[in-house]
Amino acid sequence: MFLISHRGNLSGRDVKLENNPAQIQKVLDLGYHCEIDVWYINGVFLLGHDFPTIAVREYDLENPKLWCHAKTVESLQKMLTNKNINCFWHEGDQYTLTSKGYIWTLPETRVEEKCVIVDNSKNITNYDCAGVCSDYIELYNT
Repeated sequence: MFLISHRGNLSGRDVKLENNPAQIQKVLDLGYHCEIDVWYINGVFLLGHDFPTIAVREYDLENPKLWCHAKTVESLQKMLTNKNINCFWHEGDQYTLTSKGYIWTLPETRVEEKCVIVDNSKNITNYDCAGVCSDYIELYNT
């Protein structure tokens, strides 16, 4: 099962560290996957949840442990031109398909084998699916 840190969070939400490249690298070094928020503006990839803030190289997004949440249709379109980037876009959809064929699933939604569910509660649920994405991903290692 993929254990995916939501925006780089490990044991709760920390808005100062979310989508920060150093925090993302820490998460990856700990062996987790990481969901990040990606923008593409004027030929530049940027990270940030509500606003684009930190520029990154396209190559940085190719890490197979990254799950790139496109924040705009332009971001999605650009990432889809690179087969090495695992990306998706959603806005309130219960299910959306990632470019690598996984089903990104909102909280409290039924899951199947190929689903990755977002669960930002502190209550650990034993899911029977491909992965879980959480602000509390460290709890899943206990």
